[in-house]
Amino acid sequence: MNDHAVAPVGPFEPPYYAAVFTSVRAESPEGYAETSARMDELVAQVPGFLGTESARTPGGIGITVSYFRDEEALRAWRSDLEHQAAQRRGRDEWYESYVLHVAKVERSHGFVRN
Repeated sequence: MNDHAVAPVGPFEPPYYAAVFTSVRAESPEGYAETSARMDELVAQVPGFLGTESARTPGGIGITVSYFRDEEALRAWRSDLEHQAAQRRGRDEWYESYVLHVAKVERSHGFVRN
């Protein structure tokens, strides 16, 4: 999860897809940071991947939104074997709970102050 972003990603030309992953991590998620960095590297290689935004509240809720051009790109990421292994480890070790929402984005706009 990239915590160094200084601006939101996008906007992109709709339609595209957003995978919204909201989670509460366990107290001591050993190996999480390294695996998260590896997932950032892997997803960036998926044709149709557009970008990711992440935030974590002081209370521990994390939200990561990953953007994909189409359903094919989403399927490619979902079927990546290393990603699947990280998901299993997440359920076994790193997360107290999580929810994944996948949505088709039909409108997108942005603003940047000069």
